[in-house]
Amino acid sequence: MHPVAALVLSYVSGSIPAAFLAGKWSGVDLRAHGSGNLGATNVLRVLGPRIGAAVFLVDIAKGAVPVFFLAPMTGTAGNTFTLLEILCGAAAILGHARPLFLGFGKGGKGVATACGVFLAIAPLQTAITLMTFTAVVFSSGFVSLASLTAAFALPVVLGAAFGFTSVLFPVGVVAFLFVVFTHRANIKRLREGTEYRFQRSAKLGVLPSLAMGLAVIAAGSTFLVMRAGQ
Repeated sequence: MHPVAALVLSYVSGSIPAAFLAGKWSGVDLRAHGSGNLGATNVLRVLGPRIGAAVFLVDIAKGAVPVFFLAPMTGTAGNTFTLLEILCGAAAILGHARPLFLGFGKGGKGVATACGVFLAIAPLQTAITLMTFTAVVFSSGFVSLASLTAAFALPVVLGAAFGFTSVLFPVGVVAFLFVVFTHRANIKRLREGTEYRFQRSAKLGVLPSLAMGLAVIAAGSTFLVMRAGQ
């Protein structure tokens, strides 16, 4: 397969509007309900945890499949292969944010799809970011805060594992900045105290939850540094 074809198919993969389809099958246009976002969090909010979890898994697969299958089919190797993996992942995230099948309109914020991309590229490091996400979301009840903290964790743990001169570190930084950009409205609501909160999981405030997330990042980074030194 030609690398350009792999990139196009990666974008098409990311463009599959799982949240929109789940809403349509349930008789709901998610763009007009909840936050209006076509992501797993809004599906969870509007349609419930079972459908929300299914959409989350599909969104992860949309990022993982291009990296796992499409990039290797080009027959490239070495640094070129790594770069193509990254580009295929980026194309999938772009497709999720601006899906072809919805006329390039607004899609999701890309967190779950980016998670799939990095699970395929760096599974152990991504697992630590998921641990960070879980700690923050269950302590605070804010999915947006957990997403932002996990996105911050990503370049830190990638740098700890592969070195800060590795190509994966700046890629992680770009992913973090992308998540910050797509969560601009959420950050504003967090500052104003009006952000949506899953009350059942809300136990701590924003700052204690952030401290917990940073503790997970520090512990995970220390483990990765020690592992790399063995």
